[in-house]
Amino acid sequence: MSTATESTASAGLRGVVAAQSAIGDVDGVNGVLIYQGYDIHELAENATFEEVVYLLWNGRLPNSAELSELSEQFRAHYAVPADIIELMKRFPKDAEPMDVLRTAVSALDFYDKAGHSTDRDNATKAAIKITSQIGTLAAAWDRVRNDKEVVKPDTSLSIAENFLYMLRGEKADPEEARMFDIALILHADHELNASTFTTRVVAGTLADMYGAVTAGIAALAGPLHGGANTAVMKMLLEIGSEDKIDQFVESALEEKRKIMGIGHAVYKTEDPRATWLRKFSKTMAERKGETKWFDMSQRIEKLMLEKKGMYPNVDFYSASTYYLMDIPLDLFTPIFAVSRISGWTGHILEQYDNNKLIRPRAEYIGKRDQKYVPLEER
Repeated sequence: MSTATESTASAGLRGVVAAQSAIGDVDGVNGVLIYQGYDIHELAENATFEEVVYLLWNGRLPNSAELSELSEQFRAHYAVPADIIELMKRFPKDAEPMDVLRTAVSALDFYDKAGHSTDRDNATKAAIKITSQIGTLAAAWDRVRNDKEVVKPDTSLSIAENFLYMLRGEKADPEEARMFDIALILHADHELNASTFTTRVVAGTLADMYGAVTAGIAALAGPLHGGANTAVMKMLLEIGSEDKIDQFVESALEEKRKIMGIGHAVYKTEDPRATWLRKFSKTMAERKGETKWFDMSQRIEKLMLEKKGMYPNVDFYSASTYYLMDIPLDLFTPIFAVSRISGWTGHILEQYDNNKLIRPRAEYIGKRDQKYVPLEER
């Protein structure tokens, strides 16, 4: 029986190295994020989301033929089984989109006979299917719950373009589609964040790809993880106007309430993803002729930097960007999943390649030497 811990416990596992990975790295001190050795700014400037998926899964960027092959495989699998859409039609119309996504992705497992295999070939095939179909599910649910016909996927479009098309029933213009594609790149991976660690823990038991991804979706749904950008937009809507910002921030700080989208568990300087999303928020504001939300966001950013030395994270400006793209607030987190599926599946594949069951210890802080007292004497 152990009477002492081998190491000091860390609340929330802060700073604890729990795995080795070549997929992504976060340098919180210098504000650097890399995927397989490539700086996020380099990828956002030049790559497509499909290229980044290949990179995360294979450790290198694809050549033209490899990218074409992967893109064709994605497009061939956009459509989900008709039974899944019929199942979704029986869900309550007010069901949370992340709950619907979690349930629908889990149900996809029934239609992939090789989906339980954890060898590289079959697991990659399952990853392709889930990556192709998760956006279809998210967009389809918004149509179903609003009593609209589900839009058939367009196999001539990229993952980003097809999602916007299925959501709206019309194609996005090239500039907006490119911004959305970059947003997917920015959210693709972030080392051992809560949901990614969850997928690796589940995959470490040799559970299948669908089970591990379902667990990741459940973790992402939490308001301290993927739900933060929805909370940012709700905060902006609650404040209502720029002239109320200063009082709101002052009151929040006095009452020790969290300003959503500000600060990060790892970054001690600007989140490099926020650099891009700030630009997109401004661009969308100018395109729509509605600068209110961007101006409010900038004021909050300025005050929090002055008062607390805290910077915006990826969620802060993605909120107003997506809002000005006319995306419903409760789809912000499913969009996160449409992107993060690439990182999740990359980590799951990496876990399968060199698997060891993830089984940490807990520091016991309970009582010892308790003696059983008969029921009639208690």
